Amino acid sequence: MRTSNYKTIMKLSLIALTSLQSFACTSNDLAEGDRISGTLVTTKYNRSTVLRNPLNGWVMYAGRTAEPTYWDQEYYVPDLGKRVKAIDYASACYLRTSWSSLNPADGVYAWRDPSTQIARLINGAKERGVPIAFRIVVDGRDQGMNTPQFVFDAGAASYLENPSFPTRITPLPQDPIFRQYYAKFIEALAEDFNDPDHVSFIDAYGFGKWGEAHNVIYEDPNTSTGANTEALKEELIDWVSDLYTRTFTKIPLVINYHRLVGHPESWGSPNPNSDRLLVKMINKGYSLRQDAFGMTEYYQSWEKQFAKSWNFKRPILMEGGWITSGTHRYWTDPSGRYREGHPEDVRQGEFEDSAEACVNMMDFRSGDTDSWFEKSFNLVQRFVSEGGYRLYPDRVYLPETVVRGAEANINHRWRNMGWGYFPNNIPQWNYKYKVAFALLDIDGAVKKMYIDNDAEPSTWLKDKPTSYDFKPVIDLPQGTYTWAIAIVDTTKENQPSIKLAVNDEVTDEGWVKLLNVQVQ
Repeated sequence: MRTSNYKTIMKLSLIALTSLQSFACTSNDLAEGDRISGTLVTTKYNRSTVLRNPLNGWVMYAGRTAEPTYWDQEYYVPDLGKRVKAIDYASACYLRTSWSSLNPADGVYAWRDPSTQIARLINGAKERGVPIAFRIVVDGRDQGMNTPQFVFDAGAASYLENPSFPTRITPLPQDPIFRQYYAKFIEALAEDFNDPDHVSFIDAYGFGKWGEAHNVIYEDPNTSTGANTEALKEELIDWVSDLYTRTFTKIPLVINYHRLVGHPESWGSPNPNSDRLLVKMINKGYSLRQDAFGMTEYYQSWEKQFAKSWNFKRPILMEGGWITSGTHRYWTDPSGRYREGHPEDVRQGEFEDSAEACVNMMDFRSGDTDSWFEKSFNLVQRFVSEGGYRLYPDRVYLPETVVRGAEANINHRWRNMGWGYFPNNIPQWNYKYKVAFALLDIDGAVKKMYIDNDAEPSTWLKDKPTSYDFKPVIDLPQGTYTWAIAIVDTTKENQPSIKLAVNDEVTDEGWVKLLNVQVQ
């Protein structure tokens, strides 16, 4: 950090633009047409480091039977000429699993038994500082007994699609016995996982095939006339969203947005109620997720337009639709974008759809992760640099001297270099993240902290730098201190909680050091 007089500002500005070195210059610089007092400090922008921030970045996928070696899995990256670990690029670990795997018997919860494989997986994420995310699947038509047997033994109504597979039982979700046990399970899950330090988000619907909110069974399709479908669909959405919003008060909840949400079909024209039902869930606190990015026949204009209508109001989480590791014939996609034997084409398509939707998170899905690293690593790096949110204060005007008991005139400007946004506005967070300034002593300890309540990070969008004037009253003994800045969590004793995209000196607590100041 260096200081200079006004005559050299233009020269130093040119140096900053070309070398990204931080510097400070004295007062009377101009900002956006206004004269601002104080010393200008610019930070060094970091464009490439993986920042593990909430609801942002790459998501690892883990199966319910994942072994401990899962965390150490490496992939060879030709662009780097070496092997890397997926976890080094991930901000969360997504566990899509069954109700029966977590709750095999009434009152028995597998995650509370450290000897179970699923508990080891969850604890492995915690030990590595990677928050877990869940989707709980109950439908058994394709995957077997996803709802615990004890629920059916207690008399819950069910549907068996194919007698040749007697264990592929699907519960009817309006049945009171089913709901009694499911609510008990979710309440137990929330007791241990309503913790934002260790849980990234909850995929909080879980009905239909693969829990994706389509092809939902309400009645035996062989006897149902469909006359009750719309009423049953909305009643289930109301019930399950009430359950999750009541129990998971601190964790972001997501719903899979698509044109047939909650419907007994998977394909077809948009249902006229889909938009209304999704908005109903969003208004209750849900954010958005989609499981078919890059799959043209499923992720269509309706889904794209819905995402656009909610950009920067709710975060969007992405999952790719095509499985390129042998399951799907992705080269038949009607877009014509994908060649057989070229999974990198699908990765490119998913990336383009994600950029269009301004997503906050992308997936390292099981079976496809290797192609991201081995064939499309440039896109992995691009999402780190360009996707989600990437925040930093690009310039701050600060006083170098201040009289004790007087106001300090501060002007700070923030940039978001990502295409997504920082979702501080979601109900579970309730604007808990705030911009704060601190005065540090010679040992780096915080002697005084000041929160600028007018600075709102959820409004910072790409290519729209936002400035604020802040005038805290300095009440400290005479002496030399250091100005520092951070985004703090007001629910955690104002600890710095969001990693900023800077290369400047950062304290162990997360404060970015800016400039020395003398209190007189």
